Amino acid sequence: HWICVPLIFFSLMGLLYLIPFPIDKTWYLNWASILLLAGLIFYLFHSRTIFLGFVVISFIVLKGVESLTSGFQENIVFNILLGIFVIAWVGQFIGHKIEGKKPSFLDDAKYLLIGPAWLLHFIYKKFGIPY
Repeated sequence: HWICVPLIFFSLMGLLYLIPFPIDKTWYLNWASILLLAGLIFYLFHSRTIFLGFVVISFIVLKGVESLTSGFQENIVFNILLGIFVIAWVGQFIGHKIEGKKPSFLDDAKYLLIGPAWLLHFIYKKFGIPY
């Protein structure tokens, strides 16, 4: 989870960022940022602390994607992100197979949003931050 979930999250945001946007695309206005905003609203209704953490994470991810896309040709970035996405999902399913547990999101899609928050809660717990 600690490797695959962040890689899936980053690569998915990157792939969404690459989709043409109806107006001039910026790091803060693109398909990835719109999905992140929806996710942030979801987190806000469940935990302000998790929401604030994801505001920071969303900023870092969007700036990271922007940096990646500005440094390479779009088709190369697409292939890199798609490769990361596929490999991370394969790793995620292998990990679940080893654990003997099926992924929760197969029962309910909201768990795709819970996964990243689940990792953040461990970080908060380690530092004594209430969530």
